Amino acid sequence: MKAIRRFTVRPVLPEPLRPLSGLARNLRWSWHTETQELFRSVDPEGWQAAAGDPVRLLGGVSAARMAELAKDRRFLRRLAAAADDLDDYLHGRRWYQSAGGGEDAPEFPAAIAYFSPEFGVTAALPQYSGGLGILAGDHLKAASDLGVPLIGVGLLYRHGYFRQSLSRDGWQQEHYPVLDPNELPLSLLREEDGSPARVTLALPAGRLLHAHIWVAQVGRVPLLMLDSDVEDNGPGARDVTDRLYGGGSEHRLLQEMLLGIGGVRAVRTWCRLTGHPAPEVFHTNEGHAGFLGLERIRELGDSPGLGFDAALEAVRAGTVFTTHTPVPAGIDRFDRDLVARHFADGAELPGVPVDRILQLGTESYAGGHTGVFNMAVMGLRLAQRANGVSELHGAVSREMFAGLWPGFDAADVPITSVTNGVHAPTWVAPEVFRLGARRLGPGRAEDALSVGGSPRWDAVADIPDAEIWELRRSLREQLVVEVRERLRASWRQRGAGAAELGWIDGVLDPGVLTIGFARRVPSYKRLTLMLRDRQRLTELLLHPTRPIQIVVAGKAHPADDGGKRLVRELVRFTDDPRVRHRIVFLPDYGMAMAKKLYPGCDVWLNNPLRPLEACGTSGMKAALNGSLNLSVLDGWWDEWYEPDFGWAIPTADGEATDEDRRDELEAAALYTLIEERIAPRFYEEGGGGLPDRWIDMVRRTLTTLGPKVLAGRMVREYVERLYAPAADAHRALDAAGAEELAGWKARVRAAWPAVTVDHVEAVDQDAATGGAPTAGLGSTLTLRVQATLGELGPDDVEVQVVAGRVDPDDALRDTRTFPLKPAGGPDLEGRWVYEGPLALDRTGPFGYTVRVLPAHRLIPTGADMGLVALPAELSEPPGAEAGLVLR
Repeated sequence: MKAIRRFTVRPVLPEPLRPLSGLARNLRWSWHTETQELFRSVDPEGWQAAAGDPVRLLGGVSAARMAELAKDRRFLRRLAAAADDLDDYLHGRRWYQSAGGGEDAPEFPAAIAYFSPEFGVTAALPQYSGGLGILAGDHLKAASDLGVPLIGVGLLYRHGYFRQSLSRDGWQQEHYPVLDPNELPLSLLREEDGSPARVTLALPAGRLLHAHIWVAQVGRVPLLMLDSDVEDNGPGARDVTDRLYGGGSEHRLLQEMLLGIGGVRAVRTWCRLTGHPAPEVFHTNEGHAGFLGLERIRELGDSPGLGFDAALEAVRAGTVFTTHTPVPAGIDRFDRDLVARHFADGAELPGVPVDRILQLGTESYAGGHTGVFNMAVMGLRLAQRANGVSELHGAVSREMFAGLWPGFDAADVPITSVTNGVHAPTWVAPEVFRLGARRLGPGRAEDALSVGGSPRWDAVADIPDAEIWELRRSLREQLVVEVRERLRASWRQRGAGAAELGWIDGVLDPGVLTIGFARRVPSYKRLTLMLRDRQRLTELLLHPTRPIQIVVAGKAHPADDGGKRLVRELVRFTDDPRVRHRIVFLPDYGMAMAKKLYPGCDVWLNNPLRPLEACGTSGMKAALNGSLNLSVLDGWWDEWYEPDFGWAIPTADGEATDEDRRDELEAAALYTLIEERIAPRFYEEGGGGLPDRWIDMVRRTLTTLGPKVLAGRMVREYVERLYAPAADAHRALDAAGAEELAGWKARVRAAWPAVTVDHVEAVDQDAATGGAPTAGLGSTLTLRVQATLGELGPDDVEVQVVAGRVDPDDALRDTRTFPLKPAGGPDLEGRWVYEGPLALDRTGPFGYTVRVLPAHRLIPTGADMGLVALPAELSEPPGAEAGLVLR
């Protein structure tokens, strides 16, 4: 019989053990080894059965065991020490409180709200599908370590992401276990009278969408998670937060409205109930949460508030938008009519004109589709600061979104980059940490992993080769044990009996070069590239003296049959009795599995289609454990690759190369690298009987690459380069400042069609000749520009010269920008003269152009409005409209 209702009976801890509850409810335990060991000692078998989740563990410990522990003085001393350590962690001064902004830097924000559709904090809170969620979780954890006053905002999915298994023939199957929030490390946010706090959204036809707010405490950072499974909701509304990335278009729109609009309301509720400082900066992690900007416009427009344009400027000033996709197909786009229906009269955001909302998401640029509402386009228009997640991805993003800034070269599009990082205390194996701690001391080792800041971890250089090699072998052995256990469980799920599975005891060898590949399975990540030449792969796996072994894991999206076919193709190859002891596919890839895979692999493989990997962080996690990267030069590897600590797979990504030929060439290059360079180095023994050249690469990976890939480095960059300037801009745009800026922008937009560059000349100061001079290195040109400003004045614009090398197509490269100063005017025709020097400090083909940009103390860059006036031969054709112009 099945229960008609389910609820959770929480354990009552004896008074001496009460601190266990606080330790279990703060997710710092998920990256703090000492706390994990404390819980393990409560009940080692129960800890394993609970999959390392202390909330589940405590729910299953017997009363007799609790009574025994309550009298165990040694355990109580460890418990008191752990509780004191957590208290110090939560309330002590950390980097953020000490750094503060400095004399020449903006003051750090009082708080930052960080919105993401998924958060991968721990396997005990399965609210993530892949890289975006893991990154968001690492962002929160690193912010906590640094003392950054972040508030995380997401959704609580009652089914989380799916669990993956395989059919007998290798086809992916999905399972959606129901999650009870009361069994998770969460607490329900309550009003002062004890009732559950809630946020409410208005839906068409007078319907309402209610959501409770669950709180996960991630160290010092609260993560607010909205849950629509509320009795007052109708069936459709109740299911809004049922599955991560599930449902049709309207279901997805409602999820994103709840995340963005409801998320802002949840933050306001949290701050009201707890006294937490209100956020000065709102960070939108990908476009899914973009509606948060509309809610903030509504807040500012409440009577007697700001008009839409002024509210928009105030919102933009304090908003940071991070894009994670390098392809337009990866962006959420909704039908305009669907969006209009949800923001029409009687629905959500009363007082905010629906036509202005639709303009924010309109693809009003060449090649855009005006019938859709683009969430990334709205995100960019609602944020004064935007970034990609690696240097290469920043460049790709500037190209991809250049239509919003017509007349600007892609290099001038105001999208910067902050390269992702990973939270080392989460992903570094305890054995690796202990090896470093023996050299640095536990405290310094912990700071090096969490705070970072040192360009090198030089202490690792002193570790003897034998210790490094023994560590790597030990981690490989642990992976072999893990793989065999998971493989046996997978085959049982596939219907195999125990008598069929004796071969699993011989799967993998702790002494063989081990390559790992684990990630989501969209087509661009090319899960099956390694199968391109199966005979050659088989020869590598079975080489008599230099064999390799490969561990593969990954989930295809439930709706992606193409991805599922890739999984089945690989699984069928791994089922072959000839090679199944050397290559395995492990289903149900997630955080728990990843923590074993990264440390245990000698080489981490990544072979996406360049440049479709925005960043990719799995290789970073592997590197922190001494694994070497073998990757296409894409994402972060393009930025930091050095032959000292890995290998670059050559790419055949020229336009003339078709897809089939490209894969053939790149697979061949992959096989050659493994056969001729990687395997020989792994098995080559030096004078001491150890592969000293391989060990040297491991050491260089740890000392040189390790400090770069830290989430602590990433979050510090966000604080210093984006959050602090955004907070500064937010403070400058009080009501008066916002009205001033909005009025100025309206005046500039109206007058801009009359702004022209009429004449440009250069004079060699030495030769005193006009036209196009031929000058020597070290000479200085005087540039003179005539520009018509119409109704605008010199205080409204900046006239710039852009100079640099000239390529064969007359395009400027390696440019530098210099402002010119007014030298006279206006004349009778309204023209102003601008002048300035241009030093010729480079030899070879050299060129320049000039442009006029809007200029105001309250905009961060001249490209902010998407307006530019160029010489006639460079100007956009008549009728071109800046994508950021919103009328």
